[in-house]
Amino acid sequence: MTDTPPRISVAHKGTGARLHAPAAERNAGALLDLLKTHAPASGTALELASGTGQHVTHFATHLPGLTWQPTDITDDRLASIAAWSADAPQGAILPPLALDATRAGWSGTHNGFALVLLVNLLHLVSTQAARTLIAEAGQALAPQGRFITYGPFLRDGRATSDGDARFDAAIRADHPEAGYKNDVDMLRWAGESGLDVIARTEMPANNLALVMVRSKDTA
Repeated sequence: MTDTPPRISVAHKGTGARLHAPAAERNAGALLDLLKTHAPASGTALELASGTGQHVTHFATHLPGLTWQPTDITDDRLASIAAWSADAPQGAILPPLALDATRAGWSGTHNGFALVLLVNLLHLVSTQAARTLIAEAGQALAPQGRFITYGPFLRDGRATSDGDARFDAAIRADHPEAGYKNDVDMLRWAGESGLDVIARTEMPANNLALVMVRSKDTA
């Protein structure tokens, strides 16, 4: 994610190589419930922008049918993911990959996944980067695979609270091409990428989860 603004979510130094993000700890339970409802029961799950590794370790511990492939772009995050992964059942998490999910073409070498998961990134990248990521995620899925994305979104072009409006403005002040994406645009971009949105779930703290399935090829 080469065009992101400075990270707004804070990760603190933990034990050894581990980083600790309070936000990841807070939303892990709600995200796990979402995955229990919508994730496939088995197969390989690709997590884009895994961050500290707290999420993927939590999911791998509680969803034994899936094998997880975490990714990120910085050495400290990759090291943290590897360190946290030691807490998961053996073999449940593959070694983390250095992957920029906003770069066009990555699905050509990373594909066939039953699930692609993205948490709290789209508001931090440009519209073009978001569209590239969604298109690549669609191509990275196996037929009928699922793409789940979670984070803050505009609803029909509007922020859901004054706090969200301020947060969106703060992001755009630092990085004008970034900011909250509109849920209506997400539906269009998904369709253009061969994805059908099969569920939209309101999540805690005004966040939104969109569950998409790869229904057709766009190549």
